[in-house]
Amino acid sequence: MNCNSHLFQNLPPEVKLALTRRQFLGTGGSVLGATALSSLLGQGNALGALAGGGPAVPHFAPKAKRVIYLHMVGGPSQLDLYDYKPAMRDMYDKDLPDSVRNGQRLTGMTSGQARFPVAPSKFNFAQHGGSGMWVSELLPHTAKCVDDMAFIRSMNTEAINHEPAITEMQTGSQIGGRPCIGSWLSYGLGSENHNLPTFVVLVATPTNREQEQAISSKLWSSGYLPGEHAGVSFRSKGDPILFINNPPGVSSDLRRRSLDSVNAINALNLQALGDPETKTRIEQYEMAFRMQSSVPELTDFAKEPESVFALYGEEARKPGTFANCALMARRLVERGVRFVQLYLNNWDHHGNLVKRMPSQCMDIDQATSALINDLKSRGMFEDTLIIWGGEFGRTIYSQGGLTMENYGRDHHPRCFTMWMAGGGVKGGTIYGETDDFSYNVVKDPVKVRDLHATVLHLLGIDHERFTFRTQGLDFKLTGVEKAEVVRQLLA
Repeated sequence: MNCNSHLFQNLPPEVKLALTRRQFLGTGGSVLGATALSSLLGQGNALGALAGGGPAVPHFAPKAKRVIYLHMVGGPSQLDLYDYKPAMRDMYDKDLPDSVRNGQRLTGMTSGQARFPVAPSKFNFAQHGGSGMWVSELLPHTAKCVDDMAFIRSMNTEAINHEPAITEMQTGSQIGGRPCIGSWLSYGLGSENHNLPTFVVLVATPTNREQEQAISSKLWSSGYLPGEHAGVSFRSKGDPILFINNPPGVSSDLRRRSLDSVNAINALNLQALGDPETKTRIEQYEMAFRMQSSVPELTDFAKEPESVFALYGEEARKPGTFANCALMARRLVERGVRFVQLYLNNWDHHGNLVKRMPSQCMDIDQATSALINDLKSRGMFEDTLIIWGGEFGRTIYSQGGLTMENYGRDHHPRCFTMWMAGGGVKGGTIYGETDDFSYNVVKDPVKVRDLHATVLHLLGIDHERFTFRTQGLDFKLTGVEKAEVVRQLLA
């Protein structure tokens, strides 16, 4: 089956406009057959792809080329990690003043409580670095990196429950079905590696699994963007991707011939129906074929020197741990993957925080510091943006019973802490302030859409001009409300 320029010429006008630059280029030249089509479809990126209908980005010189996003699923307690409130020790077990809570909407887990007793952090804090950032004793390795980080202590969101909150953090909207930030960057910036996905998702397994939240593939969905921009989830055990290996008795040559035949049929469907998802299917089949050779090398840590495992810790040898995933994230961006999303669950500390928080921090502390220093040693820190944070924070008041050795915290959207490092970020920055109770923002609030606008800016993208038209509307990651780039965070 030949696939040449007549396929493009026979497509409806609206479909021609929807095709990407790489498919447009595939319409000229000699007749190369389905193999040539699939090869062309797998190459290039969307940079400046005006001729094919793609976005003309970056809009200006980027500071970051790639992103590693460390999402702490469940909402880590800013009070026990980064937002030091020493005055609360004198407020132990006293009722949270009504003037502080100010009628805030509560979750069903604490709305029926007769009182809201203040629970100071059990953990000690100390100042670190030239910035003097206060960091909990639970994060001794991370504390050494504070001058590489820009802390936002005034993040806030309108979502008070996990599903809408994490959906907004990932997609810019509490409503499902929108593209996530990784998909937006895949669409806008394309890939630097022909043989690996542009956007990869890793889900680490926490040491303690007492209260995990659901993590679903909708968080790395491409939404209304072409399907090729969805994240590719790597499994932590067994084959990193299902069916990455050929079945017994099927050689690579046979797989190649079978794929060429399937692509030829799909090309006929593309000609007849003009469905962009058919083009996506061809591209994904080709990517899967190329990944059969690239993924085994990627996931083989045998050639990593012992110094790397000393840096990340012995947990990095164990598939599925946060340390192992952090090392994998470095290997992915080192090979040209544009966006790596790493999730770690079990930060939903409604109870037993004093016993659970140390294991969570032990999971991430050394590996997070190692990731920063590893990227530095390879000359990649300056153009790799690292983001750390959850979907909201935790309350100063205890959920349920309170003792000096045990307390829990409910969801708190009004203020929480995130940080960024590398990729054009001004290290040593501490931005925003909360009140003495870490309950309300009192200076420089940052909305989720402001964070997204800032991330896009670091990647050379003007969030106002970065759109995708669907259903007659020009959609943006940052939505329709005013979003501001937080320029104080920029180097």
